[in-house]
Amino acid sequence: MWNCPRRDRNELSNDRKELLHEIYERLSASFGPQGWWPAETPFEVILGAILTQNTSWKNVATAIENLRRYNLLNLGRLCGLGAQELAPLIRSSGFYNQKAKKIKSFCNHILTNWSGSLEDLLALDMDSLRTELLSIRGIGPETADSIILYAAFKPSFVVDSYTYRILSRHGWVDESISYEDLREYFMGALDDDVPLFQEFHALLVRAGHLYCRKTALCQACPLNVFFTG
Repeated sequence: MWNCPRRDRNELSNDRKELLHEIYERLSASFGPQGWWPAETPFEVILGAILTQNTSWKNVATAIENLRRYNLLNLGRLCGLGAQELAPLIRSSGFYNQKAKKIKSFCNHILTNWSGSLEDLLALDMDSLRTELLSIRGIGPETADSIILYAAFKPSFVVDSYTYRILSRHGWVDESISYEDLREYFMGALDDDVPLFQEFHALLVRAGHLYCRKTALCQACPLNVFFTG
């Protein structure tokens, strides 16, 4: 199914922290600083986190710029816009009718439960914030953790399909691992460090986008060193 040779996890490292450190250092040396998340405000981060579901960031960036053009990167203004009016403006992100409803659901939640104060919501402790975000229609674990890490600046590690693919293909985690267990794989081994979590997530996305595709390009991948010495 892919080209990466597989070895027993125990042969690669008996120390998860050491392994993750080496992965990080090799990706960082290859790609340099990533500077994620590309947004000007916490609310823009949240919109991007919702819009990026099942699409590329290039498509999200087009949608964000369209909202910026109409001066709609504002919770209050989006609350006053109907989902049917919002959907065409975010068409480039794909599944735009569904995503318009998700954005409206989030905005209405803040308006109803937090008197329109996004700052008050984001000021919650991390566990309370995550629980509340997951209660909102259209906010799943990856989206919630993206909001927590990049908008609230709290140390909740974000895992996505690239993270899963990279770690499972190398045999570092089981293919059947759940989202929560994969998140804990990182958070249980790394210190609570927001900049580290942000950069590590971004580096894994970059590696996945360039090399760990559905058809893997293992020979050029910086992590191929684990198999070639």
